[in-house]
Formats: sequence, structure tokens, C-alpha cells
Amino acid sequence: CNTLWHRENMTEQNPPAGTLLQLRDVNLVYRALPALRDIELSIESGQQWACLGPNGAGKTSLARVISRQATHFSGELLRSAELESKGVAYVCFEQAKALCERDKKLDDSEFRADASDPGTTVQSLILDGHEPDESFHHWVDRLRIGHILQRGLRFISTGEMRKTLLIKAILSAPGLLILDSPLDGLDRNSQLEMRQIIDELLHSSMTLLLLCRQMSDVPTGISHMLVLDGGSVLARGSRDMVFTDQAVDALMHPAIAELAELPPAAPRPYSIDDSIPLLELRNVNVDYGELQVLHNVNWTLGRDSHCCVSGPNGCGKTTLLSLVTGDNHKAYGQDITLFGIRRGSGESVWDIKQKYGQLDTQLHLNFARGMRVVEVVVSGFFDTIGLFDEWGDAQREVAEQWLTALGLAQYRREGFDALSFGLQRMVLLARAMVKSPVILLLDEPTLGLDGHHRKLMLRAIDHIAANSDNQIIFVSHSAGDTPACINQHLEFKPKDRGFELVSRSLSPPT
Repeated sequence: CNTLWHRENMTEQNPPAGTLLQLRDVNLVYRALPALRDIELSIESGQQWACLGPNGAGKTSLARVISRQATHFSGELLRSAELESKGVAYVCFEQAKALCERDKKLDDSEFRADASDPGTTVQSLILDGHEPDESFHHWVDRLRIGHILQRGLRFISTGEMRKTLLIKAILSAPGLLILDSPLDGLDRNSQLEMRQIIDELLHSSMTLLLLCRQMSDVPTGISHMLVLDGGSVLARGSRDMVFTDQAVDALMHPAIAELAELPPAAPRPYSIDDSIPLLELRNVNVDYGELQVLHNVNWTLGRDSHCCVSGPNGCGKTTLLSLVTGDNHKAYGQDITLFGIRRGSGESVWDIKQKYGQLDTQLHLNFARGMRVVEVVVSGFFDTIGLFDEWGDAQREVAEQWLTALGLAQYRREGFDALSFGLQRMVLLARAMVKSPVILLLDEPTLGLDGHHRKLMLRAIDHIAANSDNQIIFVSHSAGDTPACINQHLEFKPKDRGFELVSRSLSPPT
């Protein structure tokens, strides 16, 4: 960048009177790629803003500049004395990831008598050394997280983490609160609750900046909007003006590319009896201390089943999945049969995992940097995050066939980092399929995607289900955003103080 403004230079000038924040000609380059171009923005006192744009538009980069997480940019960032005093609170998924990684590094469970290290608890993160007061108890009750206050951050769900970080941010009484896709990772009831809370905050004295991927996510309490496209400003002005802009509508509702024929299935180095179910769980129970996560769970996944697993935050979906993928030691001693083999009868975790193709947000965020798209897809042959084994033309050909099948052929030589978040997620779907898994396990595959890429993902999953012998397990917080191929629904429903798992068959799609 030219003319870098470092932290110590940013407060030498104040914005005009009545202006909370001002950006002048801001440019940001990330990993040698332009992330922001010539950004002009002025947030006045009393205004409530939303930044709208698809995956890869530059919303997160803008938030990082405003919150001073990114300092090496060109241009000017001017903040009022009030904003300097109160600070900026930024609630995002990356914040949750960083906190969990820190606790993982500091984990000393192997040196403890109980072999358990909870790490940073929910309560200690929120209070940050302060004593609990009336406001603390109000928000804990409002967001219904009292039962997890003493639980470690690594042992709560995505939705529970989002609620925890929101409470911490609100209690800090910031001069500006930035919320990145605040509805992501929440179940249906929690989304309704979050919308109400955001509406209240928008009508309070607190100034908000919401980062939104869809027009439907912009609350009516927003007064002004900034629309980004490829790091540049496409539109800026009042909410009503932006919503009627035809260029904005075209950006948020692009045409969908055609899908191609799926490649032939890759040879599998194993065989499974066609007459038996793929997965069978009978009266399975999982407890962690006094906390009962699963109670008398019964589930059979047959050869013709495409199953949606849904339920509210913290109900046990992740625990259930870890039992069938071999990651949870609590599967031993229970009546669990995977691909015809009783769990604990001598099979290895890798014997189980080779039969799955997996896609989840954690894999996405942890994926190795500096790889080309075709290399990312090839890594699916080896179940590695990165390429560490020898590979050749045969694997490349299959990888390119899958990219073509999912409408991604033009990106095969691109750097994975250069793609938008939504396109990266589609590439990882191709990665999950190259080895022709028996089960394609998709844990919240549309999480973090804008409306366009959500449609692409759901259509691609239906394409795979209709044209291969793979069975789908699709995990979601609710049954509303699922592919059409789903014919079995496994739902966690509240019962007493826990959850009951209810299975039902669905009519086949027409």
C-alpha cells in the first residue's frame, strides 16, 4: 500500500462535528489481492447503518479497518473523541474461532487429575474480571444462556457462542457495535429473539453497523446502507433509496450457472453389504458429568435415505455426528453399528472416515492457505487439510471433472484464497465427493453463505443425490433451508430439561 496510516496516526484528526466515524479514500490489500478500493463512508450520530454485499464483497475487511484489527491500509480513518473513548465492539465468527484456538493451546487436561480443562468459561469471558450486576443477569436471562455460564467456550454450540459474544459486547457499552451476520448459527427461535434484540438496539442510543449478505436480513430500523461489490462501493444512501436501486438488486440476485453431468464414481477400497442399513443406533445415551446430551437415541439410516438432522442450539447434533464418524470415544460399549460393523469390534477411525465425505464450517476456516483450487479438491482423496502425499494426472482429472460438474471449471487454476467464501464452500463440496464416499455428511453447509451461493449449494446437493449412489446427511438448525432430496427428518425436540430425538419419513420430492 501507499501512504500507510498506522495506529498512532489515526487520532491526530477528528471528523467533522456530529460525525462519529469517517473513512476517506480507504484502500486495503490482503494477501496481494485488493480487498477494499477507494472507500468513502461517513457515519453521523443518530444514524444506524448496514453494509450489504454477497460473499467476497469486502464487508469483513471494512469491519476490520473500522475496528482497527487491520491497520495497514491507505487513506484516512477518523474517529470522534466519543468513539475513541467508548471503543468499537466487533462480533464475528472469526472472534469465536480465535478464542477457542487460544483455549486449545492452553489446554492442560493431561496434567489434571480429572483429565479435564474447561478453559475460559462463558461467564468469565462476558464479565472479564468484573462482578455480575443487574444488566449481566438481564441479558443472560434474555438470551437464555444461564445453563452454560460455567461451561468452557470449546464446549458450547455455534449459536451459544454468538449469544455469549453479543452479551459481552453489549455490556461493554461501545461507541459503535458491529455485528457480522448476527443470525448465522442460530436456530429458528433464537433468530426471532435476535431480531427483536437488534430492533431494540437500533432504537436505543447505541450506534450499530450490521454486515448483511441478503437484503431480507436488513432490519427496518436501519436508516442508511452501504453496498459493496468486489471491495468497491456500488451504492450508498438511505435504506429506501438503496432497496430500489436496480444495480443492487442485480448484484444480490445473479443468474445461476448450469450444472454438468457427474463424473463416474471412483473405485472404493472396501465393500458394504447392500442388504444392511448404513448406520444403526439403538438406545444410545451420552452423558458428560451430570449433563445428559443424548437419551435413548434410536436411528437407522438406510440405503435409500437422505436425512436432515435438525434442532436448536446445544441440543446434541454435534455429539450425534461424532458418534457415527468415529470421533467420540463414548460410542464404545453402546449398540452402534456403522456400515455393518459393531462399533468397538476392531475397526479403526480411518476405516470409518474413508466412507464419509465431509463438509463443515470448521474444515472451511482451518483449510490450508496458498493452494490452488484443483489442489484443494485433490486433497479429498487423502482426507487431509493440505496436500502431503504424491498425486498425479488421474487424481487431477477426477478433481477437474467434479469442478466442471458443479459449475466451477473456470476457477480450477485460481488460488483458493482468491475466491469468495461462497465459492470456496462449493469447492470444498467437490473435495468431499472426489473419493465417492458412501455418505456425504454436510454440517450446516449453507452457514455463512449469501442467498445466491445458498441456492447453488442446495441445488448441487440435489444434483449429487439424484445422480449418484451417495446418501446425504444434512445438518441444520431448522428444517426450512434443506435440499429437496431429503426424505428422512431426525429432529431434536425439547422435552423436560433436555431433548428428545424424533425420526419421521418425508414424502419423496415431486
